[in-house]
Amino acid sequence: MFREILLSVKLAYSNLLSNIGRTLLTLVGIVIGITSVIVISSSGQGVKSFIMGQIESFGSDIVQVETKIPSDNRYGSSPTFAGVQITTLKTADADAVAKLPNVSHVYSASIGQENLNYKDVNKKVLLFGTGYDAPNVDLNIKLSGGDFFSEAEDKSLEQVAVIGSEIKDSVFGQDDALGKEIRIKGKNYKVIGILAKRGTVGFFNFDSVVYIPIKTLQKKILGIDHIMFFSVKTANTDLIPETIDDITLLLRQRHNSDGPNKDDFIVSSVQEAKDIIDKVFGAINILLLALTSISLVVGGVGIMNVMYVAVVERTFEIGLRKAIGAKGRDILNQFLFESVFITFLGGLVGIILGFVFSLVISYIFSRLGYDLRFSVTLDSVLLANGFSIGTGIIFGFYPAYKASKLSPMEAIRKG
Repeated sequence: MFREILLSVKLAYSNLLSNIGRTLLTLVGIVIGITSVIVISSSGQGVKSFIMGQIESFGSDIVQVETKIPSDNRYGSSPTFAGVQITTLKTADADAVAKLPNVSHVYSASIGQENLNYKDVNKKVLLFGTGYDAPNVDLNIKLSGGDFFSEAEDKSLEQVAVIGSEIKDSVFGQDDALGKEIRIKGKNYKVIGILAKRGTVGFFNFDSVVYIPIKTLQKKILGIDHIMFFSVKTANTDLIPETIDDITLLLRQRHNSDGPNKDDFIVSSVQEAKDIIDKVFGAINILLLALTSISLVVGGVGIMNVMYVAVVERTFEIGLRKAIGAKGRDILNQFLFESVFITFLGGLVGIILGFVFSLVISYIFSRLGYDLRFSVTLDSVLLANGFSIGTGIIFGFYPAYKASKLSPMEAIRKG
């Protein structure tokens, strides 16, 4: 039995080498399909890991409260409905949540844009108004110089600013920025701190923002009394679900809401966001792999056509082998091995090309400033190999089966 299989393998290999041009052309469809599977799989995993990393950078102990349009699942930092802004979330809500069990720190936040002036420099900057407790919630807020604003400066509407590293470089250059005054909306703001370089998180560049006290932003710049969101740091991550329930119940009481459809806010944790992203990317990867499998089907049809041609061309050889004692399964194995060899080789080349393309894409993103790594995983390699070998077996079986059923006399006469 083993010798018969080995003979079929040798014959399949020699026949493929004798038609090297046709073999290479048949490989193209399989190579494209497998390369697509590898690149799609690695890119999906890379983007997922990148986004997960961005979310995890805020900490697994964070709960976020944002505004939401009632009777709608849409939410964001400042949702609107029929042109009317949702303005019901207040700093007082955050202060009330701060008193709940398992809550260690809370900060409120709003975002705005204004021109920043210093001597002959005039540029549009993003203003990030936060509570004084922001560095205790977001541990990535680190300073390379100076201090963050205090509780007293926050509550007394002090005109102070903590600037990002890119703002410092573009406005002050090599000069010391601490103690200098910048003008925002016609008023002077004293620079009391400089943020350490942080980079882009969730497509938000923290190095190009100016932090100012939330109440100062509300009253002296934006002219509002509401906030866009507030972040809550929990003391015990195991109690986050209970904490979310406590926050939801408290805010419903404060906002006169009797259920989810009436809520003008949404409470979510980092873990919930990760679970949602995991499900979304799982569905996207399945869809993309289904689409790329079309190219494998096309390649499989090409293999079937080539195998049919091979059967016709070698009808005399099939009859002769059967006449001298070869069985139907020997013929079946020979042609089936030829099909599997083609797809296996195509899969191998496709995996190598997929790996190369993944490295190139990772390099391009790194040059653009994104820490996005497209890595080829063992799962994707096994999936690609399974696809390629499965394609060879599925699309090569019927021509091989037809060849195995030819009678010796008929095959010799036709040949």
